[in-house]
Amino acid sequence: MDAVQAVDLTFDALINEIDVSKMRVFLSDVLFDREKTGDKAISIPFGKQDCTVFRKVMSTEDTIQEFAPALRTSSQSEAFRIALQMLGDLTGFGIGYFDFDESHGYVRTATEVSSDNSALMRNIRRHENALQEPITAIARAVMAVSRGFGEGIPDEGVMAVMYDDSIIQDVAAEKAQDMAEVGVTMNAWEYRAKWYGEDEKTAKALARGLGKGKAPKGGNA
Repeated sequence: MDAVQAVDLTFDALINEIDVSKMRVFLSDVLFDREKTGDKAISIPFGKQDCTVFRKVMSTEDTIQEFAPALRTSSQSEAFRIALQMLGDLTGFGIGYFDFDESHGYVRTATEVSSDNSALMRNIRRHENALQEPITAIARAVMAVSRGFGEGIPDEGVMAVMYDDSIIQDVAAEKAQDMAEVGVTMNAWEYRAKWYGEDEKTAKALARGLGKGKAPKGGNA
């Protein structure tokens, strides 16, 4: 709550700084029309809701005078950024998640995104590990209900959740890296099991078929 309130406070300060630092123009009395009210001549007011133009009473010098206070938006923006970074850190997204640093405006690769959001990546992995078992349990329950209604669904066997983090994870680069490791530190069936979600028996059968130039039909995905 403190972090959210800090973001609100610094944002208001930034907007107020811009609002109260608008240019003011002071005009001499001689530039205003007058109307007679009895024995007195009164300047006709204009723009009652205007907070930019003001009348200099009893003044004939410097008919138009401008006043433009210096903006402190740089320091206000820095305070706002610090509040956003603190909010991102406390919520587990990392200090750069809510940040508006203009240097992040260019197109970045998934590797760069992962590097800049390491705290977010760790949280994603933690949540994925915690959610895997409930998701597979729900999938098993749905399949069991479907079988109860007469659907010809095969036995699910060993189930695992394969998360697609392509926004922050360069899947193509990881697959290429693993492909380069096949035959060195990784077996072909391990590659299939990892990237196609096949169980060990199916992956080994398909890997042997590929080695002979023909792959057996079917396979669990």
